[in-house]
Amino acid sequence: MAMMEISVVPVGTEKPGVSDYVAKALKIVKESGLEYMLSPMGTIVIGDVDSLLKLASKMHKTVLDDVVRVVTYIKIDDRKDKALTFEGKIKSVMDKV
Repeated sequence: MAMMEISVVPVGTEKPGVSDYVAKALKIVKESGLEYMLSPMGTIVIGDVDSLLKLASKMHKTVLDDVVRVVTYIKIDDRKDKALTFEGKIKSVMDKV
């Protein structure tokens, strides 16, 4: 399984707040059934790479329905030697602090 961090940023909105757009994109994630974690700067989702890329496209297009421009940032961590988990990645760093 892979882990993707995604941030969908609408550009040129009428007001500076974008939580309405973020909520619309997050609904797509919830409907996917994939494990996810919302953070202050993006959403992290666990799944196979094909599912993650399909999800990213759907999130991007959903927000683009409401605005004229969207910038989407995607970061994918994919390992074959062990399963990735939210807790495991955090613990690995915290154990070293």
